[in-house]
Amino acid sequence: MAVARHPRPPELVDTSIEDIMDQYVARFKDRIPDWEAFEDAKIEGYKRAQHRFIGAGGSGKHGDMNTIPPRAHTLSIMYVEPGQGNAPHTHEVEETFFILKGHLDAFVEDESGQRITTRLSKWDCITCPPGVIHGYDNNSLEPVWFQVMLGRGVPETMGYVDDELFSRRDSHLKKE
Repeated sequence: MAVARHPRPPELVDTSIEDIMDQYVARFKDRIPDWEAFEDAKIEGYKRAQHRFIGAGGSGKHGDMNTIPPRAHTLSIMYVEPGQGNAPHTHEVEETFFILKGHLDAFVEDESGQRITTRLSKWDCITCPPGVIHGYDNNSLEPVWFQVMLGRGVPETMGYVDDELFSRRDSHLKKE
């Protein structure tokens, strides 16, 4: 007889392994690309698609259906075409990018506007600590696919550096 050496969380104590498998598997074919996951994604130069797997990703759309329930982190796959990226921003938790295909120029910057950029390629990774201004651009000739993880199951909406974007950072959450 198998013995679980760690307890299940309270909400899964009486859950069958069939139900656990159904609830905790997310397949790429079932992901719906969200081209409006972020307020800045409406702006040319920042257009990208988020494919959510665990939780809400960094978008703040916490009620998204068809994702694995979040606990300690979120996980999404981003698709970014050449010439696109995202606006400089911060999070209250760490954010990790792991490149699956293509090249991504990730940057960090300080409050004076000094920026350092590094080119990431397939299987490269960067983690940005909480409160550090960061972002990325696809300056290559091919689309880039990368994994994004945020260090909280339900993170706050990103804090854009740009005042106007920050003032409407939750606008993408409203139903039209």
